[in-house]
Amino acid sequence: MTVLVLLGVLALAVGGCVCVVWAERGGPRWVRVVATLTLTAGELLRSSGKDRRRSLNRSSSDDGD
Repeated sequence: MTVLVLLGVLALAVGGCVCVVWAERGGPRWVRVVATLTLTAGELLRSSGKDRRRSLNRSSSDDGD
């Protein structure tokens, strides 16, 4: 079951990347929508990773010095 979920996530990621490239070349409207969603999801994941690293750095530096 886990393998199927991971394959589904992989298929969505590859499909999103294909839509981003296709939209850059002037694809149909639905491709541009999917590309925008893919890029937005990537930015959200990137910013959440930065926030997580910042909070880890704060907690490790607040160890009572």
